[in-house]
Amino acid sequence: MNPQFKKGILELCVLHILLQEDSYGYDIIDQLSANIDISEGTIYPMLRRFQKEKRVKTYLRESSSGPPRKYYSITDEGKKYYEESVREWEELILSVERIMKGKEE
Repeated sequence: MNPQFKKGILELCVLHILLQEDSYGYDIIDQLSANIDISEGTIYPMLRRFQKEKRVKTYLRESSSGPPRKYYSITDEGKKYYEESVREWEELILSVERIMKGKEE
């Protein structure tokens, strides 16, 4: 898949995963990579930026195998950003579909 296509939508996908349940970085990557070819080097910087922008918060949770894991939890600000992003994504899809079908409104 074209990297430019993936760039913006990955944020939406990460926030969607966190809306379902709190998760740690590797689990987020695992869920994403089941459908999209990504690398760890893409997701961890995004999560750090989300934390800085107060879209997610973190906490440590004990792990049955190894040290405690850093979990990410979506904040109210993150939920608001997610909802805005979904609206923009849906508008973009409709616009592209109109173009692809040769229709203008």
